[in-house]
Amino acid sequence: MLDIRFVRENPEVVKQNIKNKFQDNKLELVDQVLELDQRNRDIKKEVEALRAEKNKISKQIGAFMAQGKKEEAEEIKKQVADNGDRIDSLSQEEKEVEEKIKKIMMVIPNIIDPSVPLGKDDSENVEVQKYGEPVVPDFDIPYHTEIMEKFNGIDLDSARRVAGNGFYYLMGDIARLHSAVISYARDFMIDRGFTYCVPPFMIRSDVVTGVMSFAEMDAMMYKIEGEDLYLIGTSEHSMIGKFIDTILPEDTLPQTLTSYSPCFRKEKGAHGLEERGVYRIHQFEKQEMIVVCKPEDSMMWFEKLWQNTVDLFRTLDIPVRTLECCSGDLADLKVKSIDVEAWSPRQKKYFEVGSCSNLGDAQARRLKIRVNGEKGKYFAHTLNNTVVAPPRMLIAFLENNLQEDGTVKIPLALQPYMGGKTEIK
Repeated sequence: MLDIRFVRENPEVVKQNIKNKFQDNKLELVDQVLELDQRNRDIKKEVEALRAEKNKISKQIGAFMAQGKKEEAEEIKKQVADNGDRIDSLSQEEKEVEEKIKKIMMVIPNIIDPSVPLGKDDSENVEVQKYGEPVVPDFDIPYHTEIMEKFNGIDLDSARRVAGNGFYYLMGDIARLHSAVISYARDFMIDRGFTYCVPPFMIRSDVVTGVMSFAEMDAMMYKIEGEDLYLIGTSEHSMIGKFIDTILPEDTLPQTLTSYSPCFRKEKGAHGLEERGVYRIHQFEKQEMIVVCKPEDSMMWFEKLWQNTVDLFRTLDIPVRTLECCSGDLADLKVKSIDVEAWSPRQKKYFEVGSCSNLGDAQARRLKIRVNGEKGKYFAHTLNNTVVAPPRMLIAFLENNLQEDGTVKIPLALQPYMGGKTEIK
């Protein structure tokens, strides 16, 4: 969410940013919020004047009463009462106007970084760099569920009977591999100086609206019926929410946390062959990383965060690439975002396995996450990035480590987490 003062002083910048994100339907919101802002300031000014006049008149009443001029005092009391009624009326209008301003400001997109490439949607995202050599083996790579089924590692039919589509049972060595990847990712991030955390898996509505846009909320979140609680779609929500309505001493920054959690998503509109299996599902587990830092450090941390994911995948012999998200593919709160994509030998292309985002002070402004610095208080910057989400990561792992004889090799880094196994047979 932008600062209303910024919008007031830079309306054309805000409008151009909306155009750059190809959201021209929101252009009128800038003029609407400016009109409301002017009305809000006019109300405050009038209320201030009325209160000053009320205080002045109240003193006159005391003087008239001391002089025995009761009629004059009663006349002035009527004026005080009228002023009080007017103040009450204006105060009510002020609340309504401020609520309208907040509602609009929650929809106006954040200012994107100048380095973000302009484009309408994800088809115009820009490849940044590749890491590792993508290989297509001489033998056919089966669909990932077929690989898992050969190890008796997945049961989708039972999951459908129990919970419906979009769920799964992982079994045996595949289930163990899933847990091993999570444990390895946890330790990988701890070794990089991040504090490990297991957060709440449900959050209140004020946290939800603080960390994401209304459109994202509707598309992703499951609401707990009868309670002000939502199942988290990713642990970054509750991790950033940890700092809601806090003032952090500047010398405690940066806050660098890595978290484990299950995640729950509606995944509306998922379809097609590649959406089946464990690629796009309603429940999965994930290792996440978040940073709360000073504004001047956020871009430095942005570079560090996505590099962590690249490094982790390379230790598991999985080729990856980074993809810069264009303006039209950025969620409204994001300043800049890079996707990490893993190589699929079966599809002969890369697919997304993680996303790193810098949200500037947008989440901090919504959640009131402030920093107490030498020059006063200011809003922190927040960032998040996927370390690893095993269901989707398992696809990349199995395809890239599958051998011609049907076994799956276990990279050296993961072997301690698989009981010393060098392969899955």
